[in-house]
Amino acid sequence: MILSFSALCLSHGQDKGGFTKPSLSKNSRQNDSLRLSKKKSDKSDKAKITQYLIISQERDTTFLDTTINIKKEYKFNYLREDNFNLLRFANLGQTYNTLSYDMNSNHIVPKIGASARHFNYKEIEDVNYYEVPTPLTELFWKTAFQQGQLLESFFTTNLSKQLNFSISYKGLRSLGNYQRSLTSTGNFTFTTNFKTKNNRYNVRAHIVTQDLLNQESGGISDADVINFQSGDEEFIDRSVFDPQLADSENIVVGKRYYIDQEYFLINKKDSTSLNQLSLKNTFNYETKFYQFNQNTLESDFFGSAFTNAAFDRVRLKTLNTSFGLGYRNKTLGNFDFNIQYTDLNYGYDNVVVLTTGRIPNRIQSSFIGVSGNYKKEFNNFSLKGAFSRNLSNEFKGTNLNGQIAYQLNDDINLSGQLNINSSLPNFNYLLYQSDYINYNWYNFEDFETVNTQTLSFVVNSPKYANAVIDLSNIDNFTYFGLQDDGLGNDVVKPFQSSETLQYLRVKINKEFKFLRNFRLNNTVMYQTVTGNDGVLNVPNFITRNTLYYKNEFFKKNLKLETGVTLKYFTKYFANGYDPLLAEFYTQNTTEIGGFPMLDFFINAKVRQTRIYLKAEHFNSAFTGYDYFSAPNYPYRDFVVRFGLVWNFFL
Repeated sequence: MILSFSALCLSHGQDKGGFTKPSLSKNSRQNDSLRLSKKKSDKSDKAKITQYLIISQERDTTFLDTTINIKKEYKFNYLREDNFNLLRFANLGQTYNTLSYDMNSNHIVPKIGASARHFNYKEIEDVNYYEVPTPLTELFWKTAFQQGQLLESFFTTNLSKQLNFSISYKGLRSLGNYQRSLTSTGNFTFTTNFKTKNNRYNVRAHIVTQDLLNQESGGISDADVINFQSGDEEFIDRSVFDPQLADSENIVVGKRYYIDQEYFLINKKDSTSLNQLSLKNTFNYETKFYQFNQNTLESDFFGSAFTNAAFDRVRLKTLNTSFGLGYRNKTLGNFDFNIQYTDLNYGYDNVVVLTTGRIPNRIQSSFIGVSGNYKKEFNNFSLKGAFSRNLSNEFKGTNLNGQIAYQLNDDINLSGQLNINSSLPNFNYLLYQSDYINYNWYNFEDFETVNTQTLSFVVNSPKYANAVIDLSNIDNFTYFGLQDDGLGNDVVKPFQSSETLQYLRVKINKEFKFLRNFRLNNTVMYQTVTGNDGVLNVPNFITRNTLYYKNEFFKKNLKLETGVTLKYFTKYFANGYDPLLAEFYTQNTTEIGGFPMLDFFINAKVRQTRIYLKAEHFNSAFTGYDYFSAPNYPYRDFVVRFGLVWNFFL
């Protein structure tokens, strides 16, 4: 899913929605070059944009993209990725409701949970490495909601041909239009990569520290929902709504230290043969905590409590290291085999004793695992495979992934993928403690592994259409839902479904050009769930349609795009949001959706500066005030926002 720089980069992998991103055409790149010297007549002094390399965690290499296009428009947001599958909350930096789920996963170890706080949390796979001919700086800035800004700064340079480092910081503070909705987040990333002159040894490393803080209002009350929908001028000022939670906030804080290194024992490489054998090692140490604070208890909202204030804090420490061999052969392909060691320590400081039983304070384990990878390209075919398994009776986990791609011709690329994953649910399903009595449970010995099989087919063809079909089969689906506490109140609890779910998604994207400078970009998704019984709810249809004008002015020094985007999804029982857990839960009483979201935008590029102006949800005042991101959480009102992305090349 996410990113200090990759929002401006090309990617040949999959986005968090599980769909392959088409590459940028050569025509949009050919004029993008940079001069490194004042000697205008010396062509050797020019550095092309293709020399500014971005290297993904999977070692796929792309280059910097400074153009403007409709995909950049979709990515110019807080996450810096296309959020077609997501529904934003009212304030920038708050969470997102999920309209469509990607069931592909390679994780076989539980995560800490608090998933609503992790949309902007940078994982290992989100970190890129760089190789550049000259120092490169990028500034990203965008206005927020009331007393705040979103700013991201990035710098990278090569100290030599072998050594590169990069540093970036993304910070946000936004007060919001509703009471108790302030957001304050920060993501710091440092990366470095080094290789010897003979390429026998290479190492990549990064340090990431991040903190994601949100005030929590609990949404507006049921009575205020009626007032909101009325459109009465008295309630247009959203600060008049009283929050359901007067003194609550939650935060996720994480630190990670990561090293990936490789040494070639055999490094015979020329234009006709390739035969390499290497030793490989990775090391990852990450500490993370989630905390919920509340100085004034809300028994009507969460139920009774042990104390007069809530201070819930849980930590997770993860140590993972692997040692392995890599073998590369031009005929046979590339093989990797690794032995992994994992140490997990999740828990709290105290044991909780209830009338129904004892809640332990910790889940802790160490175990060995194995993993392997395979990659081969021949003719127009590409094969990839990955396997990993935990050799543990407590933390069972297996992942198998296979991909095949075929370049049919210059216009059509076909691919298919099979992903089989079996892993325990996140830790907050297995063990949770809180000062609120209802939020204490221990399911580690009761919950089974979640088993998912996903089959995907992808057609990438900018000339004809981009299409994806994926079908997922899910056993032991785990979710948060509502349960009667015996006093007539619904409380949020973890559940595991005994039914097998089948989840089908079909997504099609096509852009039409007409009248020379006009374009219509369309993305439509259909999805359905069977065997569901209301535990996995999604809208049947999601559509996004952008009609825009694109042209160049002033001897091509100004590139302009302007148009209108419509986003719409059908009504469905959207997940509710629980601020104590920072999780979404399944509910089947309140529907949201069925409202259009219209945005007008003007995007321009002058030299290496890209300027973005958008009137968001400009139809809100005349299409009815019945727009919500989750039950009791209104969607955004009309607002005009401005931002830019600025690259400096030295």
